[in-house]
Parts: sequence; structure tokens; C-alpha cells
Amino acid sequence: MEYFVQQLVNGLTLGSIYGLIAIGYTMVYGIIGMVNFAHGDIFMLGGFAALIVYLVLVGLFGGIPIALALFIMIIVAMVMTGLWNWVIEKMAYRPLRGSFRLAPLITAIGMSIALSNFIQVTQGPRNKPIPSMVSSVYEVLGISISLKQIIIVVVTAVLLTIFWYIVNHTPLGRAQRATEQDRKMAALLGIDVDKTISITFIMGAALAAVAGTMYLMYYGVIVFTDGFTPGVKAFTAAVLGGIGSLPGAVLGGLMIGLIESLWSAYFTIDYKDVATFSILAIVLIFKPSGILGRPEVEKV
Repeated sequence: MEYFVQQLVNGLTLGSIYGLIAIGYTMVYGIIGMVNFAHGDIFMLGGFAALIVYLVLVGLFGGIPIALALFIMIIVAMVMTGLWNWVIEKMAYRPLRGSFRLAPLITAIGMSIALSNFIQVTQGPRNKPIPSMVSSVYEVLGISISLKQIIIVVVTAVLLTIFWYIVNHTPLGRAQRATEQDRKMAALLGIDVDKTISITFIMGAALAAVAGTMYLMYYGVIVFTDGFTPGVKAFTAAVLGGIGSLPGAVLGGLMIGLIESLWSAYFTIDYKDVATFSILAIVLIFKPSGILGRPEVEKV
């Protein structure tokens, strides 16, 4: 029983990271109906930004408190990825917004390849390790819970609450929901649609940066290819939970994390991805809108 609960804790931690990335997918899809396949590489970019900031801080201020260093890493990573995603949206996606639906998809895949190769060239192809930032471990009823696991789960819960409030109870959130329902009508009502979409891309990138920082802190290593697999699994989480739903994105992330952790614990680790995507296929067959998603209504 203790082993099972331990795997639940591990799965919730991993699922929280997937959930943070999945929110970015679901926000962008919800507002413009496009899957930003470069989002996984934005997550990876956030991890590298956090790594560079940490190395600079340690080099300049050797005795800097870890909590302060982690806070600065998150803030700088959020700013950097937000700027990157704003440029990507403005230069690559906005000109194609009115074109046939395959064009933005191809562009997103191209941006993903460009970002991963950019990091490979500038940072090298090798794994980039980082010294253990948070090493405290607590024993609770025979279960080992590390401080970094607590940080990841708490950060995910806090950010989900903040973003849920922004979307549902602020003028920006109303503009985003209006743009999601009908961009032309929103523009006629005085909403700056381009600005709203750009802010949505920046918000999604900021969450991906936090996820990248948490990933770096949790695993202690990052490489330029780390944008692909977590990105695809986060997209799977968004679809599983109901793409367009913020709670659904986090729920899907937690489910993916739990499936991976439990499958790896009780079965061969080689097939954990097969189990993950099999669950997705089953959900899409019997509930195509996802667990918390709403059926799409065609406008006529």
C-alpha cells in the first residue's frame, strides 16, 4: 500500500508539470482554434532560460538563498518565453490566421523545429545538469515526499487558481471569452482582438516557463530535445481533459502523470507511453470532447 501511495505522489508531481504545459495548449486552441505545436519547445526554452539564470546567480552571488534564486529564475524565464511566444505569434501565426487551416499547423511544426535547433546550436547537444537546488525529503507514514514535489504541486494549484480567476472574472478574461466565441463580433464591440490573442500567447508561454523551471528543478538536467516528449504528452493531457477547459487541462495532466507512474511501477516501463495514448484513444472514441470539454458547435 505504501508503494502504491508513493507512486501516486510521484504521478501527481509529474502530472502537475504536464498540466502547466497543457494550459498553454488549451488557451491558444480555445481562443483561435489552433494547436501551437511549438509550445513544447517554449517549455524547453523556459527550462534553459532558468538554467542560465541559475548559473549566473551562483557565479555572481555564491550564497544566494535558494528560494530567491528560484523566484528570479521563474520570473526571468517567464519574461523570456513570453517575449519569444509574442514574436512567434506576431511574425509566424498572425499573417496566416485567415488562411486554410493546414497552414498554421505546418508553421507551428516549423517553429518547433527551428526552436529546438536554435537551442542545440547555441547551448550544445549534450545534457545540461544542474546541482540539486532542493534536497529536503520528508517521511510521512512511510511515504517519502520531497520538498520539490510539494513546491511543484503547490505552484500548479496556485497558478491554476490565478488563471481561472483571470479568465472568468476580469476584463481581459471577458475579452478572451468573447474572442473565442466570435472574433468578428468581438472586434465590432471594441475588443482589440490582436492584442487579446497576443496576451493569450504570452500567458501560455509564461506557464510553460514555470513548468520548464519546475522540470529542471525536479530532474536536475535538461537537453534541447526535452520539448518534444513532454510537449506531446501535455497536448494529450489537454485533449484528454477537454481542450479549451483550464481545469480539464490540469486534470488531463494529472491523469497522464498517474498513468505513467503507476504503469512504470507495476509493468514494464517500455510501454508506459503506449498505455498513455491508449487511454487517450479510448476517451476520444467514447467522449470526443474530452472529460470536461464542451461539444463544439458549428456556427452557421
